[in-house]
Amino acid sequence: MEKNNSKVYWKENIKYLFILLTVWFLVSFGGGILFKDFLNEFKFGGFKLGFWFAQQGSMYVFVILIFIYVKLMNKLDKKYGYDK
Repeated sequence: MEKNNSKVYWKENIKYLFILLTVWFLVSFGGGILFKDFLNEFKFGGFKLGFWFAQQGSMYVFVILIFIYVKLMNKLDKKYGYDK
């Protein structure tokens, strides 16, 4: 039963990683490169939004995603009994 639990645990872990890394990719690559022309029509803190995402936004989102990942993993650890 423990081996089956660990497979399900890692499957959920990989799912969380994929989702969070996809969000980071969309913010960093999408916001800073792909959608920059559209985003540059808006301003944030006196800077064009596309430029802001390329320079600052992706780093902020990455740090926020780290905290989200920690929270998700703590919850997942408790769910499968790996929090001890």
